[in-house]
Amino acid sequence: MTTHLAAVSLARGQPFEVQVRPTPEPGPGELLIAVKSVALNPADGLMRDQGLFIPTYPTVIGFDIAGLVLKVGENVPIGATDENLGPVFRPGVTRVAAYAASFWRSYGPDYGAFQERCLVPWQHAVPLPDEGISWNEAATLPVAVEVPLNAWDIMGIPRLGEATGISSSVGPGTRDEAGGNNKHKTEALLIWGASSSVGTMGVQTARLLRDDRNAPFAAVYATAGAANQEYVASLGADRVFDYKDPHVVDAIVSAARGDGLVIRHCFRATGQLALCQAVLKAFLPADQGGKSQKAKIGSAPVIPPGMAELDGVEFIFLMPSADEEERLAQFRYWMGTWLKGNLANRTIRPSPEPTVLGKGLGAINAGLDMLLRGVSCTKLVVEIAE
Repeated sequence: MTTHLAAVSLARGQPFEVQVRPTPEPGPGELLIAVKSVALNPADGLMRDQGLFIPTYPTVIGFDIAGLVLKVGENVPIGATDENLGPVFRPGVTRVAAYAASFWRSYGPDYGAFQERCLVPWQHAVPLPDEGISWNEAATLPVAVEVPLNAWDIMGIPRLGEATGISSSVGPGTRDEAGGNNKHKTEALLIWGASSSVGTMGVQTARLLRDDRNAPFAAVYATAGAANQEYVASLGADRVFDYKDPHVVDAIVSAARGDGLVIRHCFRATGQLALCQAVLKAFLPADQGGKSQKAKIGSAPVIPPGMAELDGVEFIFLMPSADEEERLAQFRYWMGTWLKGNLANRTIRPSPEPTVLGKGLGAINAGLDMLLRGVSCTKLVVEIAE
């Protein structure tokens, strides 16, 4: 029997233990991945310490993976055809970044990221370019990309080119001297907590929406601490505000009004939901508390219990669809279309820079402790293998 090592969660509130597990075979539509690097997320720490989402133990958790495809199950695309121009996965050849599916597999341990071998639905994976992205950089991508793209979908923002059915993304050279504000572009898209992992990728995805002629966004606004504002701006934010400023809401509202824009959509990567609500409230129509055109907040963190609702402003906790078919279609677009294309075109880059904590599964516990104490503008990564 083939085996591998895994960082096993034995019970709520206990540190992971490195144990030997049997290596599974991929089922239909699945990849078996040799894990090279994993990235850590705040949800991983909550799951370890509080048992968030976990129905039974022992299990293996974790979401962000970079690795090599070892084996494929039935119905996995392994070669390009005229009918299939999407991702292909060749055993022993294809390098991937992947979003582990344990949440949708009742936390069956074969599907958690924190182990040397992991099963993943092929739709959750993206083949990596042959050059230019290391295992550590690739591991930062899956969750960081999925969350903001899910936010735009859930908030009803059309995907690139979908407003007319024709892809019309434009580059900076085609934007006018006033900043690319075509007459129909009347909104600023707000990213709250833009120096977090999902926040930095939120800025990059928002920049591409801004540069799409058919999208309504003329600018990307973001909040970040003073030390990270220059970096956030380098990713594509037109204005960056200090979230620690006690007058940050007034500053954002004043800037938007000065730019002749409104803010109706906010991606909350981290930070106070009430501040996001306050910004959007300032731009609600006067009629019936804004019910004629509801503003929306897509929230990556769980909505705080008892959070007061605000007429005219809807907040939505971001999760992929619970329906299997719908979720696989979502991930196929997010990973196999959007991420694959933008990595190939170099229109996005892994962000923020990874901090490598060490090598081996034993480094994950200390890494999660560090993450829960708070980090800024970096993604914590553990190298699992060469």
